[in-house]
Amino acid sequence: MKRVLVTGATGFVGAILCDVLTDRGYTVRAATRVDGALPAFVGEAVVVGAIGANTNWTDALAGVDLIVHAAARAHVLNDAASNSDAYVETNAHGTRRLAACAAESGTRRFVYLSSVKVNGEETTSHPYTPQDLPGPRDSYGISKWLGEKYLLDVVARTGMEAAIVRAPLVYGPGVRANFLRLLHWIDKGRPLPFGAVRNRRSLVSVWNLCDLLAQLLTHPLAPGRTWMVSDGDDLSTPELVQRIAAAMNRRVRMPRIPVALMRTCGVLAGRRALINRMCGSLTVDITQTRRELGWSPPLSVDEALARTVSWYLSERRLRGGVIAGSPRQS
Repeated sequence: MKRVLVTGATGFVGAILCDVLTDRGYTVRAATRVDGALPAFVGEAVVVGAIGANTNWTDALAGVDLIVHAAARAHVLNDAASNSDAYVETNAHGTRRLAACAAESGTRRFVYLSSVKVNGEETTSHPYTPQDLPGPRDSYGISKWLGEKYLLDVVARTGMEAAIVRAPLVYGPGVRANFLRLLHWIDKGRPLPFGAVRNRRSLVSVWNLCDLLAQLLTHPLAPGRTWMVSDGDDLSTPELVQRIAAAMNRRVRMPRIPVALMRTCGVLAGRRALINRMCGSLTVDITQTRRELGWSPPLSVDEALARTVSWYLSERRLRGGVIAGSPRQS
């Protein structure tokens, strides 16, 4: 039975990934920052502390054939520029350290979960592809791009196999930030000013993402490549709102506020980045992933949104209407 090390195993993506890998016959070892509760599907665990340039990976890597590196300092909207060093330490130097230690210990393949933010923040004429020149705009995107480069440097020196996945917004049980806010607003019946928005955005459910990550551990064409992932069904913001509302069995009002006016208000309110994400386009092209890996998203957008809404409503009932990470109720 092959042993796979999963970093970020207690996180949003990692917990589902451990379940998927266990179902496929792997022995899952979790690398954790602190000793604590783990997903039920984790067979082994090693505490490694904070991930960075000096992390000791010796015990975690012993007997490991494969790695999925999903741990990262997560992107926070409007995060202070002064935190750029923290992003680089975890996402760049931490990835380089893990890759170097993995190659030295004899790990055969390393799958790195990166981000579409390596490509940029917005698409105009065409979706992002792996062949597009990187254009990261913030500290998080830059740190993930550096993580990719450092991993490939290790691969070039050692011959360890590696595959990189650039994911757009990931949603599913445990989602936080703007997606959770959107669920909350739709649930409360608040008017949402997106009726005039005509954008396109790629999303990926945590189940579709984990399915691809698992496939990259064994597919013969996976190494040495960067792969884009999505649900394969790009949506406008109004379409996303309508589909979530349908899954919640809620009615939603979306007044047609001019996009230019929303952008101006966003600047005045200090919410420019949030409005840009709601009104702008950001899409990825998964043609190469489909064709060369023979992969298709196993869940449709509507199935994945229904699962996510089910989680949200269950958590709301259990917690008396307040979910960690969501706006306070008025």
